[in-house]
Amino acid sequence: MQIRSILEPQAVLASSKASNKKRLFKEIAQQGNTLFGADCQALLSALQEREDLGPTGMGGGIAIPHARIDDIDRVHGVFIRLETPIDFEANDNQLVDLVFALFAPMNAGAEHLKALARVSRILRDEEIRKNLRSTDDCEALFAILVETLDSVAA
Repeated sequence: MQIRSILEPQAVLASSKASNKKRLFKEIAQQGNTLFGADCQALLSALQEREDLGPTGMGGGIAIPHARIDDIDRVHGVFIRLETPIDFEANDNQLVDLVFALFAPMNAGAEHLKALARVSRILRDEEIRKNLRSTDDCEALFAILVETLDSVAA
């Protein structure tokens, strides 16, 4: 699976002003509604339900909120770089400024897990995080994500 197949250029936001998880999840849900037509409330509820099971802060200033929903046909991603880091209750207690949200169909099983594992593995790389934090240009962020993630996946 290539990241390009789950992340579109329009799904990358460079400087979100969300000040907490609730506002961030609303922004992600609105993006999902706009980009792949999923119901905004369903996306928001699914993200919150998953987060209630346990925080999706991975450490190193990254979070990968993810959820399964009924009304999509494939895995979709939304990447957001926050202007001001927020608390995601990560194990390292570091605030989060890089967020890669994943949505998968209810029956996606392996595809959802593959996407989650790939994004997690790559975003743990300190150099990649440094590059993502060095720009507030959406096109540059998309290029870093796609070129880095897809080249490692090959």
